[in-house]
Amino acid sequence: MENVQSKETQGRVADAPSGHWVYRLLPRGLWPYAQLARWDRPIGWWLLMWPCWWSTAMAAAAYAKPGADLLDVLPSPWHLFLFMAGSILMRGAGCTYNDIVDQDIDEKVARTRSRPLPAGQVSKKQAWGFLALQCLLGLVILLQFNWFAVVVGIASLLTVAVYPFAKRFTDWPQLFLGFAFSWGALMGWAAHFGSLELAPVLLYFGSILWVIGYDTLYAHQDKEDDALVGVRSTARLFGDKTKQWLVALYSMALLFFIVAFANAEVPMPALAGLVAAAAHMIRQIRVLDIDNPDQCLKLFKSNSTVGWLIFLGLVVGGVWPVISQNF
Repeated sequence: MENVQSKETQGRVADAPSGHWVYRLLPRGLWPYAQLARWDRPIGWWLLMWPCWWSTAMAAAAYAKPGADLLDVLPSPWHLFLFMAGSILMRGAGCTYNDIVDQDIDEKVARTRSRPLPAGQVSKKQAWGFLALQCLLGLVILLQFNWFAVVVGIASLLTVAVYPFAKRFTDWPQLFLGFAFSWGALMGWAAHFGSLELAPVLLYFGSILWVIGYDTLYAHQDKEDDALVGVRSTARLFGDKTKQWLVALYSMALLFFIVAFANAEVPMPALAGLVAAAAHMIRQIRVLDIDNPDQCLKLFKSNSTVGWLIFLGLVVGGVWPVISQNF
C-alpha cells in the first residue's frame, strides 16, 4: 500500500498508520484534525462502542421467553447506529481534549511529540474549536434518545473531564479510563428501558475491569518514556506481574458479565460468547511479552474481537428462545 501519510515529513505523526483512507480522502489541511480525533486509528471508537452495543443487546435479550416476537429480542438497529456514530464523535472529542491537556507531556515522549499540537500543526485555539464542534455533533446524537438516557449520557462528561489528569496523581489512570469508556454499559439499557437496574450496573463494573486490562497492554508501549517524564500507569505499577494482574482483571470482568446476564435473565446461550471471549483473553495473557511494544499494541487491538464475541453471544441468547420453539 502506498505510504500516503509519509510523502512529506510535514504532517506525519509517528504513531499514526500510513496509507489510511483518511489521508487519501481528506485534503492535507484537514490531516491534523483527523489526527487529533484519531480517525486513522478506529480501534479507540470500537472499544468505546462495545459496552454500548453490549448493553443494547442485553436489554433487548432481557427476560426473553419462547413466543416472543423476533424483532423484540434483537437490538435496535437505530440505537446501534446512534451508538456507533456517537462513539466516533466522542472518542474523537476525548482524544482532542486529551491532547490539549497533555501537550506538555506529549512534547517529551518520542511516540507522541509529532502529534498536531506539540508539532505546531494546529493551535490550542483551533483544537478547542474542533473539540467544541465534535461535542456539539455528539449532543445531536445524544438527543435522539429518551430524556433519561440523555441525562445519563451528560453525566458521563465528568469521567471524561477527569481522565486526562489521572496519570498525574495516581498509578491507576486506566481505572479512570474505565469509568469513561464503560459508560455505554449504562447507556444501552437506559435507551431501551428509560431506566437503570442492577444488570447494566454490573455490566459497567465488568467493563471497567476489562478496560483496565486492555489499556495496561497499551501502556506497556510507553512505560520507559513515562518513567522519564513522571507519567504513572498500571503498566508501570504491575511491571513483571502484569500477567497475574490480567488474569485477575479479566476473570473478575467475566464474573461481573455472567452475573449481569443472570440478573437480566438473558437466555443461557448468551454465555457462549463469554466462553469464547475468555478463550481469547487467555491467549492474550499466554503470548504476552511486555517488553515487545509492537506485540502489546497488537494484543490491545485484539480486544475488539472480545467485543464482537460478547455482543454476538447476547444476540444469539436473545433470539434462542424464539427460534428454538420452531424445532
